[in-house]
Amino acid sequence: MSWLQQPVAAWNEVAAAAATERQAQLTKPPGSLGELERLAIRLAGMQGAVKPRVDQVWISIFAGDHGVVAEGVSAFPQAVTGQMILNFAAGGAAISVLARELGATLEVVNLGTVNDPGEHAGVRRAFIAPQTGNFCDGPAMIEAQFAQALAAGAQSVQLAKQAGAQLFIGGEMGIGNTAVATALACALLDESPVDLTGAGTGLDAAGVARKAAVIERALQRHGDLRDPLAILRCLGGFEVAALAGAYIAAAQAGMPVLVDGFISTAAALAATRIHPSVREWMLFAHRSHERGHARLLDALQATPILDLGLRLGEGSGAATAVPVLRLACALHGGMATFAEAGVADA
Repeated sequence: MSWLQQPVAAWNEVAAAAATERQAQLTKPPGSLGELERLAIRLAGMQGAVKPRVDQVWISIFAGDHGVVAEGVSAFPQAVTGQMILNFAAGGAAISVLARELGATLEVVNLGTVNDPGEHAGVRRAFIAPQTGNFCDGPAMIEAQFAQALAAGAQSVQLAKQAGAQLFIGGEMGIGNTAVATALACALLDESPVDLTGAGTGLDAAGVARKAAVIERALQRHGDLRDPLAILRCLGGFEVAALAGAYIAAAQAGMPVLVDGFISTAAALAATRIHPSVREWMLFAHRSHERGHARLLDALQATPILDLGLRLGEGSGAATAVPVLRLACALHGGMATFAEAGVADA
């Protein structure tokens, strides 16, 4: 796993400076487009283009099952993970609809499911095991499984790069993965499960309390973990590790990443703890309704683009934010300067 520590790509500071100068010349009061201006400038630095674009979007959905589901942490049965893989491929899921509307490439990656759909058109099979280990009993992944999951994320970035993508979105599917993300968040932030555990797929108050107790058992079982790789291996999931691997690989490849909701942000925090420079290549799509997400965003000093009360996952919040990025780029590239429009500057 030595590739994880390879340096990330450098921003193009010349392009970012030129984009900043362009913003100062556009026919509007300085700063009047707020975050839209800052997004365009950040994308300019990332892409090395004074007028950036996000026409070519790549979305990878990583799917994997979790042994901790045996502890009753989800309102849905584990079979749903495999069923949703087929729904993604058939075009019936929310992210499938959003990808079509955006003209984005949608990749579905099966990393390991109990209800395994097998080889299927539209699904990349990177099968590791039917599920992770129950992290209440031991590590979620052995070293070899962990390395496979990280590498699967990196491979998706390689495919996106080869396809000419200008933006990478990672999404996830895996019954029980809000429990996994909460355990990761608690370990990385040194927070109590009582404070971060949410409803996930729709648990009632008793279910949330039970999930928090399960996470507390897992944290006690694994002791005082400090190394972020060990935290991710012991408490993570195949799809969460793949997301972290993808974020690191994207930064190394110089590809902007748009981070989705709670689970994706937990993976993003793990990625930045493994390789802090990765943070510079991340944009954050939205503040989800899932409890604990705001705390993760604060830890990453992230300003989300949207706040719509979403909590679906699948990369759906990130896909919903793409039109805002496109409009930011269109305004930045298409507005006239004061000189061009013959308008008096301040």
